[in-house]
Amino acid sequence: MRLIVFDIGGTTVKRGIWEHQRLSEVSSFPTPATFDGLLEKMASSMHRNDRQFTGIAVSAPGAVDQEQRKIRGISAVPYIHQRPLFDELEQYFDLPVMIENDANCAGIAEVELGVGKEAQNIAFVVLGTGVGGALFVKRKLYKGSHLFGGEIGLLKSQNDQTFSQNGTLVKAANIYSEQTNSCVDGKALYALEENGNVLATMLLDKMHEIMANNLYSLQVMFDPELIVLGGGISGQPALADELSKRLFEQLKKEGIEEIMPSIKCCSFHNDANLIGAALNFQKNCHP
Repeated sequence: MRLIVFDIGGTTVKRGIWEHQRLSEVSSFPTPATFDGLLEKMASSMHRNDRQFTGIAVSAPGAVDQEQRKIRGISAVPYIHQRPLFDELEQYFDLPVMIENDANCAGIAEVELGVGKEAQNIAFVVLGTGVGGALFVKRKLYKGSHLFGGEIGLLKSQNDQTFSQNGTLVKAANIYSEQTNSCVDGKALYALEENGNVLATMLLDKMHEIMANNLYSLQVMFDPELIVLGGGISGQPALADELSKRLFEQLKKEGIEEIMPSIKCCSFHNDANLIGAALNFQKNCHP
């Protein structure tokens, strides 16, 4: 089986080739403004390779309804929603197509081949510009009754803001930039903390606490044995230990520390969506 794999994002579309359980030839192109433009760029990226493909695996934003063969909801790529996308891609490329939500794809990659391959019940939490996620029960992806299983970013805290609105590294960096009339990103904010910057330390402490609060809600609702952290911030080596310490203290305060999960950062980082899309194709599509 030789797949061409695409990860559709609001800014860029990544592509790669999946063969012999290995991802290779990863590249990207700017996300086109129209659906026809997307088809043309996908076709162009396929024609650069002289060997035939078995099928097309896609990671995409939105609520992917595989039974109705369309993507519901909204995202930064509006033209992929509310249309017979599976059928259109299959007709255009004359190849079988399988599409899955991007956070679900990343979770599939970690569960099947990454840090979650020994666990049974897993919560995958994507900490990016916003917060996403995926839930796995007995190693099977759980989508919920309305395809909203794993929408962790919509958890609300006491200030009535969602996890995505107030618990991200991007949010903390933006506050620092506003208060200091500067322009820093998340990586720079962590560097400032290491150098003893008081404001950076305070903002990151608040961010970690908000993250731990939401992981507490996730743990008592879903009770996974493993929480996997993804997104750009997962590259911070101390993140898993920091959140583990804070979550344990919250559970202990309620006398339920025995349900403490293991918390680990993901294995595949930027390649997770592509790998998960390929694995999802292998499992669900039989050309």
